Amino acid sequence: MAPVSTTELASLTTLRLGGPARRLVEATTADAVVDAVRAADAAGEPLLVLGGGSNVVVDDAVEQGLGGLECLSGIPGRTGATPVQNVGAYGVEIADLLVDVDLYDRRTGTVREHVPAADLGLGYRTSTLKGRDDAVVLRVRFALPGDGSSAPVRYPELARALGVEPGERVPAAAAREAVLALRRGKGMVLDDEDRDTWSAGSFFTNPIVDAAQAPEGAPRWPAGEQVKLPAAWLIQHAGFARGHAGPGGRVALSGKHVLALTHRGGGSAEDLLVLAREVRDVVRATFGVDLVPEPVLVGCRL
Repeated sequence: MAPVSTTELASLTTLRLGGPARRLVEATTADAVVDAVRAADAAGEPLLVLGGGSNVVVDDAVEQGLGGLECLSGIPGRTGATPVQNVGAYGVEIADLLVDVDLYDRRTGTVREHVPAADLGLGYRTSTLKGRDDAVVLRVRFALPGDGSSAPVRYPELARALGVEPGERVPAAAAREAVLALRRGKGMVLDDEDRDTWSAGSFFTNPIVDAAQAPEGAPRWPAGEQVKLPAAWLIQHAGFARGHAGPGGRVALSGKHVLALTHRGGGSAEDLLVLAREVRDVVRATFGVDLVPEPVLVGCRL
C-alpha cells in the first residue's frame, strides 16, 4: 500500500482532478474489499471507496442477451455504485431492475447478504446509501429479461433516434448503440483526447419543485405532486452558453452540453467549484430554483 501522489490520484477520476491520498488499495473481489475496509477501520484511517472515478457506474450486459440496462451504456464507473446513486439515463433507472445487494456493514464488521432493493430508499439519484461511509456495496443483483430485447423505450430523444414510438421495445444492441451515439454527441462517453469528456457527467440533478415555482416556458415532467425541471434548460436560459469558461479557462462548461462541467487541463478542484458556484448562483438569482450537485463531493463543499 504505497503513498499516492496528486497526479496519480487525479488519474483515477474522470475529471482528472484530485489531491493526494494517504494510501491506495486496489481490491478486485468482494472479499478483498472487505479485507481492505477492515484494515482501514482497524488502523483508524478515513476511507473513500472509489469505483470508476465518477459518480455513476454500470457494466454492459447486452452481449449475453440480457436487456434492460442498455440505456445506461457508456456511463463510466463500477456496478457497485449504481444503487448508491440510483443511476439512471434515457428513461431507465437502477430501481427498475434491482433485486438486492450484498453490503459490508462497517458498524458491525459483518456482511449483510441479499438486502432487498425496497430497503434502500431508492429515489431520484439517491438512496439510503448515498452520503454515508458505513456500508460498502459488494454485490448487486438485477432481474433482466433474457430475450435480447430492450426495456420499453420511454425517453423521447431515444425513441426519435431509434425511429419508434415511446413504449416500444427494440433489440437491446440497437438501443445500446443509439444511446452511445447520443452520449458521444454530448461529450458523455470517455475519450482521453476529448476534453469535453473530462467531466463527472451531468453535474447538477434536475430540480424537483412545486408547479407554481416552475419558470414560465420551462419544460417539465410530473414528479409525484411536484414537477421535475431540466437543469440544462435552466442553465442555458440563465445566460450560460456551451463552452462558458471558468477560472483561467482551466475548467469550462462542455462545448456540447451545458450540464457538464469539464476540466480542460492544468486546473484544480477549486477551479471547478468556482465555476459550479457561478452556475448555481446565477440560476438561483434568475429563476429562484436551487441546483444540487450530482457528484459526491469529497473533502470540499459547493
